[in-house]
Amino acid sequence: MSWLVTGGAGYVGAHVVHAMAAAGEDVVVLDDLSTGDAGRLAALPQVPLEVGSVRDRGMVRRVLRENGVTGVVHLAGKKQVAESVADPLLYWAENVEGLVALLEGCRAKGVTRFVFSSSASVYGMPDAERVDEDTACRPLSPYGRTKLAGEDLLRDCAAWGLATTSLRYFNVAGAAAPELGDRGTANLVPLVFEALDADRPPLLFGDDHPTPDGSPVRDFVHVSDVADAHVAAARALAAGRPGGTYNVGRGEGSSVLEVLRVVAEVTGGDTTPQVTGRRPGDPARVVAAVDRIARDLGFRATRDLRDMIASAWTAWRALQPL
Repeated sequence: MSWLVTGGAGYVGAHVVHAMAAAGEDVVVLDDLSTGDAGRLAALPQVPLEVGSVRDRGMVRRVLRENGVTGVVHLAGKKQVAESVADPLLYWAENVEGLVALLEGCRAKGVTRFVFSSSASVYGMPDAERVDEDTACRPLSPYGRTKLAGEDLLRDCAAWGLATTSLRYFNVAGAAAPELGDRGTANLVPLVFEALDADRPPLLFGDDHPTPDGSPVRDFVHVSDVADAHVAAARALAAGRPGGTYNVGRGEGSSVLEVLRVVAEVTGGDTTPQVTGRRPGDPARVVAAVDRIARDLGFRATRDLRDMIASAWTAWRALQPL
């Protein structure tokens, strides 16, 4: 098969492209480079990069046709919760209208295999401490609602023969190589690194949660494991197996204070936090149940929290100006 990876120059997307190429898959990338970086693909000269938006229907159809695409891995879109609250129209336009445009191209060109980048944000503030794929979805942000709408739309497109797998990532961290690191500062690990560089304490939103150390507990998963999950999902669809919806996490919780402790051990810096109030709607503990993806796709995350922090720190230092 030939796979189109949208958003393939982004943080997660580039890891997916590298993993698919290493697995021997034929890949072409479509990315508008609004947040992506073509440099992340420099080591893959055999992978074509088409610069443009999934909302450009003409470009989508041309890329599908000229590259003989038979499957899509869709990661393009907006991904910041706070930004989605401030500008919900942008998120519905990019994440839902963009998906519609891409699916129109797929239907026109007979592309019937589709892997969708979803998010654990679709669950919102779940009642269960261990979240499985049947947990009620009550997203709290426009970002989460656009991801859930995307899942629903893809499910409906089975009417014309589309087979879909949706991957709900939990808290992604780490880097496979320095040039592939997370350059944003909306996620916990780069936020802590940024605080260290600025010689200020990282923020801890509440130390009175009902958890062993009082700080929120999350399921952190290495970005390379997330990329491997995409390869497993794509290969299962290519083999004619039915799609599904899967959590992508380690199935283990790490508290924010644990993360800060490991960052201190890896970097040698002082990560003593400044404690501030809880954020509204911030659950105390969210950990993925990962039995379904292990059973159906044979996938299980293998890298631990120290792997994530150490690789992320190496990438962060390499990307900072001297």
